[in-house]
Amino acid sequence: MRARCAEFPDLHTLIGGLTSVLNSHGSTNGRVTILERQPNFPAGTFPAEIVTCRLEDGRELRLFCKYSAGRSHNASGHRSGVAYEAAVYRHILQPSKTSVPKFYGVFAGGNAGETGLILEYLDKGRRVRDTRQVAVLSQGAAWIGRFHALSEASLCGVPTSFLIRYDAEYYRGWARRTSLLAGRRHRRFPWLAALCECFEDVVPVLLNCPLTIIHGEYYPPNILWRNGVIYPVDWEATAIAAGEIDLAALTEGWPPGFVEQCDLEYQRVRWPQGSPTDFERRLAVARLYLHFRWLGSETDRDPSLRRFERLRCEGERLGLILKGANGP
Repeated sequence: MRARCAEFPDLHTLIGGLTSVLNSHGSTNGRVTILERQPNFPAGTFPAEIVTCRLEDGRELRLFCKYSAGRSHNASGHRSGVAYEAAVYRHILQPSKTSVPKFYGVFAGGNAGETGLILEYLDKGRRVRDTRQVAVLSQGAAWIGRFHALSEASLCGVPTSFLIRYDAEYYRGWARRTSLLAGRRHRRFPWLAALCECFEDVVPVLLNCPLTIIHGEYYPPNILWRNGVIYPVDWEATAIAAGEIDLAALTEGWPPGFVEQCDLEYQRVRWPQGSPTDFERRLAVARLYLHFRWLGSETDRDPSLRRFERLRCEGERLGLILKGANGP
């Protein structure tokens, strides 16, 4: 068993926490024995580990344990922490009966206010990004389309007051920060200032459409695929917003044929009776927002030129800047 760093609970705290969680869940009735602890790889924002434990009846169980460790990942109101993600699992995902890792519960960490989130470990799960298969990516589009349809229909029947809700100020803030952080890049991209200002004109497209519960960062690295089943993970950015945002994240950077198939699969599953006439415009604005979100993040101070190029293309597609004028 490897030594733990300060961000992980000590063995005594972990045993007590897992024993409490698994007894409350009904998985066991007695003290848990820790057999092995391995850091999760690749590492994420919050420390996480794979814990193998033995239950009172002799069964072994592998768990994914994620800890707040006193960290904050707010990102201008976009993300929340481990406690927020645990609430999403408890109140949104667990009742929905969708294919996500089993939620066992949470326990208080070694320090006041710290949280340990305990989930099923999906052994042999592959990240959708690593499969490089259009069929798997399309499965991801179908999964999120189904989840959006279900969530839209049940918004009034589930507790959602704790969820982040994107409003006009939230969207506008990303364009403002993009303009600010661009600095000298405005000289290279003379169209950027105008696009940042004009973004406000299309924000209502994402506010006036039917809203749903979104993952918030539905990128292929945050989606596992195991035995032909999709399992989205990392729900700390869950929000109430336009569902097209998740579809835009899923398909970003993939070949046009992959993107087209995913767009069609999403529409087929979310709207079996026919997609709304403004779907393409909503999707284009969602893509524009995602580019602003990355470019307006202080954690990404050296964005790639490709991100600016994609931002310009979406701005042209929406008619916010002249096509081909002052391009990079």
